[in-house]
Amino acid sequence: MEPLNTPDDMSRDLLHFIAKSPSVFHAVRGVKAALAYAGFTELREEDTWQIEKGGKYVVTRDGSALVAFAVPENGGEFFRIAAAHCDSPTFKIKENPEIKDGPYVRLNVEGYGGMIMSTWMDRPLSVAGRLITKENGHLAQKLVAVDGTMLVIPSVAIHMDCQVNQNKSWNVQKDLLPLYGLSSGKTPFMDVIAASAKVKAEDILAHDLYLYSRVPGTIWGEEREFVSSPKLDDLQCAFAAFRGFTLGKKEEAISVYALFDNEEVGSQTAQGAGSTFLYNVLTRLASSLGLSYDETMAAIARSFMISADNAHAVHPNHPEYADPVNRPVINGGIVVKFSARQSYATNAFSAAYFRNLCEENHIPTQTFTNRSDNPGGSTLGNISNTKVAMPTVDIGLAQLAMHSSYETAGVKDTAYLVDACTAFFA
Repeated sequence: MEPLNTPDDMSRDLLHFIAKSPSVFHAVRGVKAALAYAGFTELREEDTWQIEKGGKYVVTRDGSALVAFAVPENGGEFFRIAAAHCDSPTFKIKENPEIKDGPYVRLNVEGYGGMIMSTWMDRPLSVAGRLITKENGHLAQKLVAVDGTMLVIPSVAIHMDCQVNQNKSWNVQKDLLPLYGLSSGKTPFMDVIAASAKVKAEDILAHDLYLYSRVPGTIWGEEREFVSSPKLDDLQCAFAAFRGFTLGKKEEAISVYALFDNEEVGSQTAQGAGSTFLYNVLTRLASSLGLSYDETMAAIARSFMISADNAHAVHPNHPEYADPVNRPVINGGIVVKFSARQSYATNAFSAAYFRNLCEENHIPTQTFTNRSDNPGGSTLGNISNTKVAMPTVDIGLAQLAMHSSYETAGVKDTAYLVDACTAFFA
């Protein structure tokens, strides 16, 4: 069955969201702005909370993680949660970034997450993130995204490296430092960043700056069935779960949308799924509603979480990397992910709950397991459960080239997840 939401329109909205999210800080700011427009009240962790029945609220942590929730007028004895992450593999710019040697100026970077390194070479790159500055005697956060190509990581010509196509290994410190300019240039890198953020370079005390690809996302294929873009893992799920959260009626349960940072480096940070962030939000809002500790624990036990992070589609050139039976295909529906080593939180109950939800709403599903001789990756569901334990299903949308700087997924699948989350947040 075709998804309820028009796939082409949904994918155009997805690509717009990704284009406006060159860093995790921009992604969270964009989601928070959309929630404010929809009538959500912003809370701060450092303030006391007054939560009301029928209220809608959003709280952020460190500018790169967000939890939004809506309390129904009646009921609300449990939580329904959809969680995703907003970070993607990239390169982080180090302090004192300029390396001047010979005729060139390069930037000193280190890898963030497990990327396919070769896909970052020979393409237009720029810089986005945040600055911490002095402003009237106080510290202020400024987001920055340089709108223009300012960097390239050039590969070595095959004439000079004859083995470049034969089992090449990459050393970030040696092979993947981006070219910024010529040594004769007169504008320091941090001056460009400061000008883009409209601050003085001398007022910048620290920064979290990352490379981002400027290759635009596109919808393509003979039947416009594919979508390719940077950051589909995991902004495709983050977008679809958020759209479903906003479209759902949110009348049966306390509906929660969580967007975490740092999944690509293990989630064990203050703003990751392994932090206290979600637990703190749930317990504080329950306390504000007058629930006792025991009632809060009971509500959490009655709850359910969808952990949404993209899944591997069977590869057109290398089908041998897929499981012999469980082989997701692009546009084949939402992927339910299983792992015996518990890298995914799905079990029989949570899989049945989610499949039943999709079946009742005519949304196709499919199944992913790794080959038994390949452990594969992990995601945030099982990590979040170590802090807030509840039945959880790990799902995703089938994609190719995961952790490339340019990934490919299906146009229909985005809309399938929007529809599933809309039904989940009934």
